[in-house]
Amino acid sequence: MPELPEVETRVRELRQPCVGRTICGVQLDWPRHLHQLSPQQFAERIHGQTVTQLWRRGKYLIFDLTRDALLIHLRMSGDLCVQPGNSAAEPHTHTRLRFENGHELRFSDARKFGRVYLVGDAQQIVGKLGPEPLAAAFNAKQLHTALRAKNRALKPLLLDQSFLAGLGNIYTDEALFIAGLHPQRRSASLSLAEAHALWLALRRALRSGIRHNGASIDWVYRGGQQQLHFRVYQRAGQPCLRCGALVRRIVVAQRGTHFCPHCQRLTRARK
Repeated sequence: MPELPEVETRVRELRQPCVGRTICGVQLDWPRHLHQLSPQQFAERIHGQTVTQLWRRGKYLIFDLTRDALLIHLRMSGDLCVQPGNSAAEPHTHTRLRFENGHELRFSDARKFGRVYLVGDAQQIVGKLGPEPLAAAFNAKQLHTALRAKNRALKPLLLDQSFLAGLGNIYTDEALFIAGLHPQRRSASLSLAEAHALWLALRRALRSGIRHNGASIDWVYRGGQQQLHFRVYQRAGQPCLRCGALVRRIVVAQRGTHFCPHCQRLTRARK
């Protein structure tokens, strides 16, 4: 699933060809992409609206329109691009928004799990998300307080979008390795120093992902290079880049998890 860096990369790519463009047509080949609205309702409501701004919240791409907000969640296999309307579409393209200049915003989704929302206010959809881990207003002390308020294993807690927005398997595993924290460590046991290390690690992992245009680890997501810089993710059985021990893969809360058993020991808080 595309995570914060992959979605942020798409937002930056799409901003120039989308902002200022007016939607003059819709083609929907998979109506189940739509949240609540029928294809006819969606097409009638969005027609004639202009994209005024494009931004990201968590894993959502948010297109502010003249009257509404269009939100797209890529889920497992979604991708977005803008192409000339007379060009051949990518495989599994199910949704097209035609602009007045002849180009189209195309949503391809092989597994068809993606979601398209058209609402009056984006907060109707993203209002319950947790803080943005890269936001200037989010600091290590706030993270420590939030961790102490829970008593959950770190891996599933960091994946909880109501706790922090935008994290998935890749950057959670990478950040926990950078911070030297075991994925099954109880969140309430972290000291302030450990929470600060995790805060720094999250920012480091996510910024690296954005800098390298995200990770391309299968045929779905295109153009990223972050997979060339993985420390533990998808490196099970290979030597740890820090200590040489073999990276392990375990299942934590039904999610595949990669870590170094030497660098990320399951310990209590350091005094």
